[in-house]
Amino acid sequence: MQLPFLFDQPAVLDERFPLPLDAPFTTAQARVAGVSSNQLTRLVNQGYLRRLVKGVYAAAQLPDSRVLRGRAIALVAPPGSVVCDWTACWYWTGVDRPGAHRGTPPLDVFRFRGHQRLRNGLVTSGERWFLPSDVVPLDGDVRVATPIRTAWDLGRFAPRISAIGGMDALARTGSFSVEELNGDVERFRRQRGVVQLRYLAPLVDPRAESTGESGLRLRWKECPRLPAPELQIPVYAEDGTLLYRIDLGVEELRLGVEYDGEEWHSSESDRAHDFGRRTSLEDRFDWGIDVFRRSHVYGQREIVTARLPQAVRESRLALRGDRAARLPRAERWRS
Repeated sequence: MQLPFLFDQPAVLDERFPLPLDAPFTTAQARVAGVSSNQLTRLVNQGYLRRLVKGVYAAAQLPDSRVLRGRAIALVAPPGSVVCDWTACWYWTGVDRPGAHRGTPPLDVFRFRGHQRLRNGLVTSGERWFLPSDVVPLDGDVRVATPIRTAWDLGRFAPRISAIGGMDALARTGSFSVEELNGDVERFRRQRGVVQLRYLAPLVDPRAESTGESGLRLRWKECPRLPAPELQIPVYAEDGTLLYRIDLGVEELRLGVEYDGEEWHSSESDRAHDFGRRTSLEDRFDWGIDVFRRSHVYGQREIVTARLPQAVRESRLALRGDRAARLPRAERWRS
């Protein structure tokens, strides 16, 4: 079947599209409407549709919201299941597991211990122990793990460099405090992953503004004998006007460290804005700024833990008058 609206290449999907524009739909629903899997893929690649979860799509112009995410999950989550881990994190915060933009992973869905394991190609599955207070209704008899339970589980089961980003995002919802998160860690005593959870829970900070920033902060914490980083450091003009915020740094050393994610720091205009802002921070306010991107923070080739001790030494020398001690900007403002 040919989709007639594609011949004139409209900016967005319009009423000629045979599926809802204001609600998510499944691959099966698309097939009934005459839209094949190959056509769905083509529409995603051309920017007309986006995949929400595995097997569920929505018109690209439909705004993201928790309601939309919940409706998408409910279309494919098996009855009697509990949505948890990264899928629950995505539901509550819009933040998904690392690399989710490169594919569409299955839902993280479990059942209460003692129930039969789910068998569905759209979901990961297994058994897990939940208290009644750990879950809330999502749709029908499908439930979703609460933000705090999701943070505990990510802290136990996800790799620590990505787990901290999800935990920070969940803390930003304001539904629990860091004190509450830490206060009940020992309920998981002797359970799988509790050692990592004990390590990560005290590091959670809702002031982090992205998962990359969270990962960068964790790398900093893992550098021995460095001063603790401050978050969202304000920089004021002479009249007291707030001009900038620096992701991480040590104000006493005039050292700032920032994470440039692909979404907000890749276009020419983004780069021009970043360059002007950082030039002002260095030339007008005497900060030294180091910049890292995803490949510098994640994976076996990360460079943060090697660079930060050097940056601290350079900042101390700069405070003594040796500004030439800092690496050239081209090496610190990495692209």
